[in-house]
Amino acid sequence: MRKKISILVGVLGVAFVTFGQAQNPECPQNLSIFAEHAKVKNYDAAYEPWKMVYENCPELHYATFLFGEKILKDKIESDPANKDKYIKMLTDVYKKGPEYFPKKFTVTNANIDAALLMYDQKLGSDEEIYNLLDKAFKEDSDGFKNPKALYLYFSTLVDLHDAGKKDLQEVFDTYDAVTGKIAEENQELGETIVKLVPKEDEGTLSSKEKKVLAAARQNGENYEKISSSVDSKLGKLADCDNLIPLYQKNFEAHKTDANWLKSAAGRMDEKDCTGDPLFVKLVEALDKIEPSASSKYYLGSLYEEQGNSSKALEFYKQSIDLETDPIKKSKKLTNVANKAAKRGQKSTARNYAQQALDLNPANGTPYLIIASLYANSANECGSTTFEKRAIYWKAAQVARKAGQVDPSLSSRSSQAAASYEGRAPSKQDIFSADMAGKIINFNCWVGGSIKVPNL
Repeated sequence: MRKKISILVGVLGVAFVTFGQAQNPECPQNLSIFAEHAKVKNYDAAYEPWKMVYENCPELHYATFLFGEKILKDKIESDPANKDKYIKMLTDVYKKGPEYFPKKFTVTNANIDAALLMYDQKLGSDEEIYNLLDKAFKEDSDGFKNPKALYLYFSTLVDLHDAGKKDLQEVFDTYDAVTGKIAEENQELGETIVKLVPKEDEGTLSSKEKKVLAAARQNGENYEKISSSVDSKLGKLADCDNLIPLYQKNFEAHKTDANWLKSAAGRMDEKDCTGDPLFVKLVEALDKIEPSASSKYYLGSLYEEQGNSSKALEFYKQSIDLETDPIKKSKKLTNVANKAAKRGQKSTARNYAQQALDLNPANGTPYLIIASLYANSANECGSTTFEKRAIYWKAAQVARKAGQVDPSLSSRSSQAAASYEGRAPSKQDIFSADMAGKIINFNCWVGGSIKVPNL
């Protein structure tokens, strides 16, 4: 029910009369009265006329439900003696909004709002809250866009598991669904940001675009916090000690289920459980029934675990070639770039990272990989100490781009850039070397150049 009310009170007064011709004649008048009070946040004065309209003519105008939420939330806080009554009324408002105005309110948001109300007011059981959110998510995951509700959905499930009321497989399945949803939202936000950042740099953003960009970055930060919280909540439930016995127990029943095999192998790979023989069984079963980008990638992980990096790279390349989804392909390229970077293959790692960016400019992780590669090459690029340390400016420059295109990485991006800048020549160094504003070319694998900051 979080929608903006953009109709002026004066206009509303005229509109209400039209809507209320066949209604109780007091309805339009009370509607105008409570709307005027609510618009200036005088919710106490708005309550009685609002209540009259809600009880007698709720179909009159959707503003009854929009303002009703604000009015009742205020009453819950300001009149604790009757708190339970107002909570019950607000729950009813959430439920009836979609019934009377289905084009304005959705059942999904109604269930989310009701669950959050129960949680915030410490009402209802974990089962009741979870069931509302589970219904909302499974019936309309596209419309489930509330970060707080996403976290509560998963967090409550974990609590139910800890209480012995939900099994571990359901926790993992929901974790996959929730993190997938967060990734989808971040992707959409990233695409919006990528389109607007060049205009921001040029100073040509319209006032509307500035708001859109600011909102996208804020939402990205919100999803970053939720993503971190979801991972923390999963905690040790997803370590190898839990994963291996669970998948061993279920392997025979699911060894021909490609989706289950992908999920199981993917989680074991993510949690570095690839050294267990079960991982081999999962990967071989998957590659046998459905040779795919996923199965080839996991075969690469197997050889990586065995120390055969050349064979691993061969399968990683096969995986990348087989992948048709550009977002997934970009993620695989990013992972391969990261593995190459860890092996010290700097030029190769940058090449894969750049390919990942070409496929998905909203993927900020490759920028962090490239920045780290540059920072680790200080001793290779330059003939003087000043020139060698200048590479950190380039590393910081690249690291900042990660946060610009991917709001979920804004914190990591800022920290990395600040760390690199701290290792670059100081103002005193620039002055002593008389290098302010000059260009330094990097005659090493990095290539390119950097302009020394002016004092």
